[in-house]
Amino acid sequence: MTTYFIQDYQFIDKKVAAELTGLSGDTLKRYRQKGKLQKDIHWVSINSRVVRYNKTLLIDWIQNHQSNPKAHSKAIENYLASLPSSQKKTKGKRS
Repeated sequence: MTTYFIQDYQFIDKKVAAELTGLSGDTLKRYRQKGKLQKDIHWVSINSRVVRYNKTLLIDWIQNHQSNPKAHSKAIENYLASLPSSQKKTKGKRS
């Protein structure tokens, strides 16, 4: 079983995302608006003018969304499990 840590997930700007995927910035925006790329999974909104893309999941989506959607769903599960909010809280010892 592979363990993923949040630092394995980089967030990149539109220009880098377009270069990596071969898609235009307009196409990435259209995919966001149509829900093909999921908010807080494939991309995050920093503010009303700034969007960042999850590099790992974006590349995985390009590779797997049509040919192997189950593999992409697993990649999403791994990402969500790596978030600090998903980590089990350890109880401290009382003295």
